[in-house]
Amino acid sequence: MNELNHQRIINELQPLINDTQAVLKKFEAAGMDEDMPEDYQKLLNILDRAIRQQRAHTLEMLAK
Repeated sequence: MNELNHQRIINELQPLINDTQAVLKKFEAAGMDEDMPEDYQKLLNILDRAIRQQRAHTLEMLAK
């Protein structure tokens, strides 16, 4: 995969990360993290996967 493809994926993941963080903040502000712990955990998992993927592509891009 070339640098442009890595950068494209990194850029496409960023809105997902931002949006998921915003939803998590709303969940926490409304106390839904305690009322709906399974859904809250699913959001955390989405965020974790997106960040890990973004990091992996960043590291691969920098290694070249």
